[in-house]
Amino acid sequence: MSLVYWILILNLWILQATSSQAGSRTVLREIGSNNGGGGGGEPKDFAVELNTTNFDGVLKDTPATYAIVEFFASWCPACRNYKPHYEKVARLFNGPDAVHPGIVLMTRVDCALKINNKLCDKFSVSHYPMLFWSQPVKFVNAGWEPNQAKSDIRVIEDGRTAERLLNWINKQIGSSYGLDDQKFENEHLPSNISDPGQIARAVYDVEEATATAFDIILEHKMIKSETRASLVKFLQLIVAHHPSRRCRKGSAEVLVNFDDLCPPDMLSSDTHEVATSNVKGALRNFQICGKEVPRGYWMFCRGSKNETRGFSCGLWVLMHSLSVRIEDGESQFAFTAICDFIHNFFVCEECRQHFYKMCSSVTSPFNKARDFALWLWSTHNNVNERLQKEEASLQTGDPKFPKIIWPPRQLCPSCYRSQKDKGSSQIDWNQDEVYKFLISYYGKTLVSLYKEKGLLADDGTSATIDDLVTSTSAVVVPVGAALAIALASCAFGALACYWRSQQKNRKYYHQLHSLKNI
Repeated sequence: MSLVYWILILNLWILQATSSQAGSRTVLREIGSNNGGGGGGEPKDFAVELNTTNFDGVLKDTPATYAIVEFFASWCPACRNYKPHYEKVARLFNGPDAVHPGIVLMTRVDCALKINNKLCDKFSVSHYPMLFWSQPVKFVNAGWEPNQAKSDIRVIEDGRTAERLLNWINKQIGSSYGLDDQKFENEHLPSNISDPGQIARAVYDVEEATATAFDIILEHKMIKSETRASLVKFLQLIVAHHPSRRCRKGSAEVLVNFDDLCPPDMLSSDTHEVATSNVKGALRNFQICGKEVPRGYWMFCRGSKNETRGFSCGLWVLMHSLSVRIEDGESQFAFTAICDFIHNFFVCEECRQHFYKMCSSVTSPFNKARDFALWLWSTHNNVNERLQKEEASLQTGDPKFPKIIWPPRQLCPSCYRSQKDKGSSQIDWNQDEVYKFLISYYGKTLVSLYKEKGLLADDGTSATIDDLVTSTSAVVVPVGAALAIALASCAFGALACYWRSQQKNRKYYHQLHSLKNI
């Protein structure tokens, strides 16, 4: 048996072991699903219930900027009376219907449960309820002592009613939220121009866009015999280069099982409707970016109006993040993978046609990663120019985030040599500086928040470019460079791609599944 085969077995076994660790994830979009809407008519809980097993994992993984942990005891009458106050505030921040999502994660720990005894002791809980405030990551592997000289974790002393708790939060973060706030129409949002660090929050939106795109593909039954190959190519690209490790893992799981879940002969059969329904059902079991994604809200890509930005913004950030992570030998493969993906799976018809028209206008293959990244940047600016005019005439744009030429001078003054007019084509761009900006903005800065939380592997990017051309039942594609990069950043994913493309002997496939079930 080949060395690749045995390495793949080892990595799949490691993946199975790590994915079974308890408490590493929380499903924010399902908060309170077992509490509200039942026969007893109990109100929905928005605060996230934590315990010893999931405390560190939830607080480490949350995209929220701040967190509150309430320690209470279920037998305590005062705690029961305080819960409605706490939930009024949690409604604003938690869950897919949150009015102000991604700002504060509000959680609760029941100290009456024996499982939480040590956790409550670590935080020196002296009375109920007792509330703590900090950045979520500061709670991980931490505790609190009343006489500590310095601590990143603070006790909330004045939060005994919903009004007082929300006032306390507003003072800490300089906001003016109210208990009666509704969904975020025309809310004040920080500009991504005035605050270049905002892109760090987009790493969660890239996950959201990836999972949402996958859901749309399944919901609209878009995997057909003629679109199957383009989906495989795009999966190969994100397995190797997605900025989120959990999206690389989830995509690899889909890819390694793709031939059995979605065989070409089934999609081309006479019972097409039944076949596509079966594919949809089978793929639903795979959560491409983890079980808590999609979360149901956007952070960097959130618009000031409900219908603006969101998914389209997240998809653009995903494509840019992929473009700055590829190597030279992958540039043409990345170009065709992205163009074909938009052409086959983006459901906005006019947008899809415009994008593919720009793809079709490219007459020579890309040999350099730089050239592809700059083409995508230029294409995005062309789209913005077109939409800028349409939105101005129809007044359909987001007043807080109007379409602009990117990057603006505020973010990259060195990108501009001169500017004759407002249009992108009239700007004398310093493309070397633009490329440096793209690499920094969509590369290092984008994933900086994840690196702070330790959610990224050590993504070394040194790679040897092989002229490997892999033949699969779906498509013949060059993935040598992708495999090399993925081996550095997500070894099992790259090997999964390679193994999947090579698997002709079904015995190997069943052996792998037997090993995963041990």
